[in-house]
Amino acid sequence: MSAQGAERRVSNNFKKLEAQLRSAAGKAIADFGMIAEGDRVMVCLSGGKDSYTLLDVLLSLRRNAPVRFDLIAVNLDQKQPGFPAHVLPDYLTRLGVPFHIIEQDTYAVVKRVIPEGKTMCGLCSRLRRGALYRYAAENRITKLALGHHRDDLIETLFLNMFFGGRLKAMPPKLLSEDRRHIVIRPLAYVAEGDILRYAAARDFPIIPCTLCGSQTHLQRAAIKTMLQEWEREHPGRLESIFSSLQNVAPSQLADPALFDFAGLEALRALTAIPDPS
Repeated sequence: MSAQGAERRVSNNFKKLEAQLRSAAGKAIADFGMIAEGDRVMVCLSGGKDSYTLLDVLLSLRRNAPVRFDLIAVNLDQKQPGFPAHVLPDYLTRLGVPFHIIEQDTYAVVKRVIPEGKTMCGLCSRLRRGALYRYAAENRITKLALGHHRDDLIETLFLNMFFGGRLKAMPPKLLSEDRRHIVIRPLAYVAEGDILRYAAARDFPIIPCTLCGSQTHLQRAAIKTMLQEWEREHPGRLESIFSSLQNVAPSQLADPALFDFAGLEALRALTAIPDPS
């Protein structure tokens, strides 16, 4: 194959992948009513492959969307040592996207509170969420868009089961605990592998989440490894697991707060089919 032919093939493959991501994100947005007319959508940009892809896809969808909405990219500079503070502003300026950088030294807080060698991600995440929520409240943001994908939702399901004793995942659309913010995850139907391929093709200026000393043996990493092994041995298993999140049968579980097991006798008396004999 000639160099020109190879280049054309790569271009065609990228266009197919881009269309696939657009379609999956568009379906998720429609299925869960994520974006409405006049929304101000804040894309929470971390510098990782997922949030870069999210911004790209939303920019693309907005061009032909049936509703008008604004996008603003927001990054939280947590003052981690070695953080390349110029990367995101340079990238977003070239892209022509409105953006804001929140500067807050959450790194110092986490280092002071969490003992050496312990996982910092939990506290770091809470502090980051608080800073983003404050900015959203102060700037008339109606939706906060996060870059979590299908695999993140599945991993969270198993994390909560294995380590928290709860049957709970990440919803594609969420009302915050204080009921002031709507969080959306437009990439909820997108597989991580597709994002990896897209990010590589787009050559995003990735900022790794290792600056704070994140450990590779975190619980999520262990769950990810387990799921990847399952998928290799049984292709399609992750898709099946994700499908189960959309097909829940409360009466077949064991949560009396979710289903009225105590009232089954009364239900039987009201609806039992008469014995034909």
